[in-house]
Amino acid sequence: MKKEHIFLIFILLLASLSFYYLYQVLSPFLAPILWAILLAIVFNPLFLKLQRLLKKKRVLSALAMTLFVVLVIVLPAGLLMVSLANEVIDFYHHLDEMIKTGRLQSYLNRIGELPLLKGALEKLKQYVDLSQADPFNLLLKNVQQISAFLFNQTSNLLKSISTFIVGFFFTLLSLYYLFKDGDHLLNRLKEIVPLPARESKLIIQRFKDMVSATIYGGILIAIIQGILGGLSFWVLGIASPIFWGTVMAFLSFIPMGGTALIWGPAALFLFIQGAFLKGIILLGLGILLIGMIDNLLRPLFVSTRTNIHPLLLFFSVLGGIQAFGMIGVVAGPLIMTLSLTLIEIYVQGIKEF
Repeated sequence: MKKEHIFLIFILLLASLSFYYLYQVLSPFLAPILWAILLAIVFNPLFLKLQRLLKKKRVLSALAMTLFVVLVIVLPAGLLMVSLANEVIDFYHHLDEMIKTGRLQSYLNRIGELPLLKGALEKLKQYVDLSQADPFNLLLKNVQQISAFLFNQTSNLLKSISTFIVGFFFTLLSLYYLFKDGDHLLNRLKEIVPLPARESKLIIQRFKDMVSATIYGGILIAIIQGILGGLSFWVLGIASPIFWGTVMAFLSFIPMGGTALIWGPAALFLFIQGAFLKGIILLGLGILLIGMIDNLLRPLFVSTRTNIHPLLLFFSVLGGIQAFGMIGVVAGPLIMTLSLTLIEIYVQGIKEF
C-alpha cells in the first residue's frame, strides 16, 4: 500500500472519530440550533431588506432582526403554550366530571343507538363474538387514559419550563450569529462539500423548495386551519377552543381525515346533545371553510414546490416529529429531500458515465 493511501485512510478515520465526538458535544444543542437555522431561512428575505435599509450594517441588522423574531414569533407562541396548558388542564377536569356524573356514558349510549352504527354492529356480530366485549366501555376507558395522559404531559411541560428558557436563549444566540455570518458560513460550506457546482446548486435549490413548501405551505395551512377551527369552536360555545384548534393544526398534516377527525365528531356530539343548529353550523364551517382551505392552498404552496410524493412527505413529517420533536416537522422532510436528491444525483451520474 502506498504511503499516500495510508495517509488518506488515517485522515478519514481521524475525521470520522472527530465528527462523532463533535456530535456528542453538540447533541444537547441540536434542537435550538436547528430552530435557529429554520428561523434564519424563513426570515432571510426580510433580513436582506432590513440590511439594505440600514446601509449593510450587519451587526445592527442581525440584532434588530433577532428582536423582531422574538416579538413576532416567540412571544405569541409562548402565550399560546400557556393558554394551551391551561385549557388542557380544564379539559381534563371537565372530562373527569363528565365521567363521574355519568354524562359521558349517556352520550356514548346515545351514539350506540344511532341506526347506522347499530346496524354496523349487528352485521359485525355475525362474524365476531362481541358478547364478551363492550365497545363503548372500551372507548370510555380509552378516553380516560387519553385525558390522564394529556394532563400528565401538561404537568411535565410546566415542570420543564426552565429547560425551555435555556433552549430559547441558545436559539436566539444562534439566530443572531446566523443572521450576522450566515452568508460566510454558506459559502464556506459550499467549499467544503466535495460536489460539483451543478450538484451543489441542485441540493440548495431543493432545500429552499422544501422549506418553502413546509413553512409557507404545510405549517401556514396548519396555522390557518387551527385558528379557523378554534374560532368556530369558540363561537359555538364548545369547551377548550384553543386546545382543539391546536389539535386540528397538527392533524392538518394528515392527508386523509385531517381536521375532520375533530370537527366531525364535535358536530356529532352537538347533534346528540340536541343542539341541531350548532351541529349544522359546525358541519358547514368544517366542510366549506376549514376543509376548503386545505383544498385551495395546499396545491398552491406544497404540490408545486416539491417533487416528493405526498405519502413520503406524510411519513417524513411524522417520523421527523418522533425523532427530533417539533422541529421534525421541517427536519424530517429536509432529510427526505437530501436523500432523494442524492439518489437523483447518483442515478444521473451513472447515466452520464
